[in-house]
Amino acid sequence: MSIARLLCAALSLAPLSAMADAPVIEAVTVREGSDGLTFDVSLSHPDTGWEHYADGWRVLDMEGNELGMRVLHHPHVDEQPFTRSLGGVVVPEGATQVQIEARCLVDGWSGQTMIVTLP
Repeated sequence: MSIARLLCAALSLAPLSAMADAPVIEAVTVREGSDGLTFDVSLSHPDTGWEHYADGWRVLDMEGNELGMRVLHHPHVDEQPFTRSLGGVVVPEGATQVQIEARCLVDGWSGQTMIVTLP
């Protein structure tokens, strides 16, 4: 194979190697409170530091409307998986399920959601 072909093949694969794994939602618990629901979400992500880490997760209704968002302000390189909470989430009356979606600082929203049944 010529050097030009090898170079083209290597360059075409470079974007794939640059993309990191999406944050993974490991577990979700939901508690009822006086001001709405509290969500405890456990995430894992191969955080590498300030340049690349899982930086948030959100609660969506089943139509994809955002009901609440938890911003993560720093990397969790040495704490994997990790759990953070968001309280005061008000869901539409009659809703029985919501979705949780995670975000990475570099790659954005994962596009994958975990469906959670409400208490």
